[in-house]
Parts: sequence; C-alpha cells; structure tokens
Amino acid sequence: MADAKKKLSQQMVQQEQKYYAPTGRIPYYDMVIDHGEGAMLYDVDGNGYIDLLASASATNVGHCHPRVVDAITQQAQKLIHYTPAYMYHTPEIELVQKLCEIAPGDSPKKVVFGNSGSDANDAIIKFARAYTGRQYMVSFQGAYHGSTFGSLTLSAISLNMRRKMAPLLPGVYHIPYPDAYHEGVDHLSEEEQAAYFMHPLLEMCENYLPPEEIACIIMEPIAGDLGIIVPPKAYVEQLYAFCQEHGILFAVDEVNQGMARTGTWWSIEHFGIEPDLMSVGKSIASGMPLSAVIGKAEVMDSLDFPAHLFTTSGNPVCCAASLATIGVIEDEGLIERSRELGAYARERFEDMQARHKIIGSVHGMGLNLGIDIVEPGTRTKCAKDALKIIYRAYDEGVVMITIAESILRFQPPLVITKEQLDRALDVLDRVIGEVEEGKVPDDVVPAGKGW
Repeated sequence: MADAKKKLSQQMVQQEQKYYAPTGRIPYYDMVIDHGEGAMLYDVDGNGYIDLLASASATNVGHCHPRVVDAITQQAQKLIHYTPAYMYHTPEIELVQKLCEIAPGDSPKKVVFGNSGSDANDAIIKFARAYTGRQYMVSFQGAYHGSTFGSLTLSAISLNMRRKMAPLLPGVYHIPYPDAYHEGVDHLSEEEQAAYFMHPLLEMCENYLPPEEIACIIMEPIAGDLGIIVPPKAYVEQLYAFCQEHGILFAVDEVNQGMARTGTWWSIEHFGIEPDLMSVGKSIASGMPLSAVIGKAEVMDSLDFPAHLFTTSGNPVCCAASLATIGVIEDEGLIERSRELGAYARERFEDMQARHKIIGSVHGMGLNLGIDIVEPGTRTKCAKDALKIIYRAYDEGVVMITIAESILRFQPPLVITKEQLDRALDVLDRVIGEVEEGKVPDDVVPAGKGW
C-alpha cells in the first residue's frame, strides 16, 4: 500500500520506538492495528488485511469472536481477578475439568495454570525433575519453547535469544529435529528416516549422557518456528519407545500447534501417543494471558505448593475466555474446518509449487503450513525472496511472516472464510510469480526486517 495510506501508522510507530525496548518485537510491518474481526485486521489508517498469522496462532477462533468477547465482558463485570493461589472461582473450576477431558489419552489428568507458554515449559522441567528424581532434559535443535530462563534453555533457534545471558539452565541437551526435507533424507523410507534421526540421541546416550539420568524429552510434535515441520511418524514412535524403555518422561509443547490448529485438538494426536506432560498457551484463551500444563495425575502430584503458582495465573476473565474458545471450536466444528480448508490450501500451494520453481516444499497439517522459498531448482534457502513475497503480499492486503529464514508461515484463523482464503491465496500466487520473474525490487523490504 502506498505510504499515504499508512501515514498515521508510520507516525505512531516512530513515536513508540522512542520508548519501546527493541527486544520486545521481531520487526516486520509498520502496522498499528486498530481492530480485528474474524480473519480480518484493520489498521489505524483504515486499511483492511486478511490475516494469515492469527497473532502467531494465538487467535485460532478469530479476532474478537462474539462468544469470547461476551464471556470476557460478563466475567469482567462479576470478578476481574482473585488469585487461585489462595481462593477458588467458578471459571477455573470448570476449565480444569474441561482441559482434562479434551487432553489426549485416557489416563487421569491434572492441570496447573500460568500466564504464558514460556512458564508452562518451565513447569515441565520442574515436574519432570520432581517426578523422576533425575536432572537432565533433552530438547531439539530449532526448538522454540519461550523466553523465561528454563524455556529459553530448552529453545535452540536464535542466537539473540541467548546472547549476553549465559549461563543458562544446566543439564539441558539438544538433538536434531527430524526434518527430512531440509536434511536431504526424504528419499529414504520412513523407517530409514527414523533410524537416521534416532542415531544422535542413541550415540549421545552411549557416550556421555546416561539415559537413566534423563528426566524428560520435550518435543514439538510439529515444529513451529523451525518451519512447521512434520516429523516421520516412525521417528516419534521410536522416540516414545526409547522414553518408555528408560523411564524417561515424554512431554510435548502444544503452545503453537494445539487448539485445533492441525485438524485435531492436539498435534500429538496425529502420532497416536499420550504424553506424560503437555504445555498449552496462545489460543487456549484466544490470546488472553493464560497457559496450562496438563499432565498425568501421578506426575502432576509430584510437586506441592508453592512450587509453581503465580498471583495472576488462572485469572477468571482469562479462564472464561478459554471456556468460550473451547466452546467455539466444538460448536462451530473448527477441528473439521481446519482439516478441510487446510487440505484445500495445501492443494493450492502444491499447485503453485508445480508452477513456481522458487517453492521448494510445502509441509504441515490442517490450516498450518510452511512453504519453503528457495533458490530455483535447489533446496538452498532464499530469505531475500521470502521477504519480498510477504512484503508484496502486505502491499496487497495480506499479512503473513517468514520463519526459519525463508519459510512462509501460513496459520490463518480457523474461521477464515473460503472467499477470504481464496483471495489471499490468489495474492500469494501472483506475488510469488512476480518475485520469481525478478519484478519486485529489493527495496520493497525495509532494512532490518524479519527474523
């Protein structure tokens, strides 16, 4: 869009930069949002955009869903906050039961609340060490688990997340995420891929990390910020079997990929495994500050108060928003909608891939896809072209970002209409062609933007 159509946004951004610390935002667009509705965003200049990011998968039921807004409003008129650390309130009591009901597997479950996915992943470290009496944690290269010190240590995706902050939490090891395409082993059978990716863990445990001292392996069942990467099913099964064999807890981070995003309640359901611990955040309350750890009851009973409680966690307004969010997903069939529209969007992107040589791969499940932008005819990432695509799409009224250098992140609200989806995909098809043909100048991307 022409600068004249973004004048107020640009003025407000320039003013805010005097006061807002740079670590708090990954710079993409100079867009000041005024309001949102469904899958649409509107800036302070009156421009409308189709949202393909859903606030980093935090608004799966769309922006300002009337049912969620009503739940927030009604609860705020009754009780804005009283800490569950000392008292009970109705939304919290109802929500813990509901979360246990929709959690994967049949084992008895319990819940504890926090304020963000980061502290939920910190809690997984606490519960794993408490229950097993062991110290070591194993996570994955390319993992993004959050920004508090525990979750930051589990993460391994950005140098800026670690610069100037050492030492981090001790006893945390990382293994390669099973990304068959980018590792160049997608020509192997699934069992061969599984063996290939299990090797680093097995070698580690044979040489310097005693498996009987590992408390937990934590995994994103579908890797989010690594590029929305789906691992081989055989690998996840073998990893889980390894955990079972050695008494290691298996935890999953569903902060990004849960809440119907992948066409199931939880992405781990695609692999038929019941985790011991599961972290949830983002869309659990439509972006309101709420997180949860849902775990097997015997594991959750391993810690007593006040090992993991916060004054504002389990806030009644946030819990009411979460109950409404879950109700919308159930009553509006958003799990099925994610599957169906996700399959349609994948077909569209695969058709683009067949026509555009700068698309190397399309991967993901549900309304949850990663589209690799590469040097034509290779698997070499091309961050420059990926940024050109999203900035041209932004000029055409479509919002999305890149992750893992050069992967387009496609995670629209699950309530996106077919018409909106088609319009956004048409824009992407067109601008990908423009970038491929060299028609988009480098300066369409402002300096210093993107991951």
